[in-house]
Amino acid sequence: MFMGEYYHALDSKNRLIIPAVLRQQNNDRDEKFVLTRGLDKSLFLYALSEWQALGERLKNISTVRSDTRAFLRVLFSGAHQVCPDKQGRITLPQTLKDFAEIKEKVVIIGAFNKIEIWSEKEWSKYYQEKKAIFEQISEKIMDIEI
Repeated sequence: MFMGEYYHALDSKNRLIIPAVLRQQNNDRDEKFVLTRGLDKSLFLYALSEWQALGERLKNISTVRSDTRAFLRVLFSGAHQVCPDKQGRITLPQTLKDFAEIKEKVVIIGAFNKIEIWSEKEWSKYYQEKKAIFEQISEKIMDIEI
């Protein structure tokens, strides 16, 4: 399970350090990850084993509906296998940087089964909007007696 919030910056070669604590939270200690387009202008970084499990769940989904086809196309076409170097850095492809509007400053968050990568500006905006309704959302989610 990934958790925490970390502020970093890209270097001149579009490399981003994935915090050691997040790399260590990877259950399988698998060094490989898959980076792809996420939601709300973020990028999703899955441990390879989690990505494969997601693929198994999605492979049986019907592609009759155009919105399903579009989702699968956008998710998988943006996917890149990445392996952190000895300093824990991964390279962000330009297409994914553009998608997430990442310039230099980045926020990396642990989001349960994946890591999310945000531009600092977009994360700040998102967080400001959602923190105001956090308690309302919590009541609804926790009411299902997790």
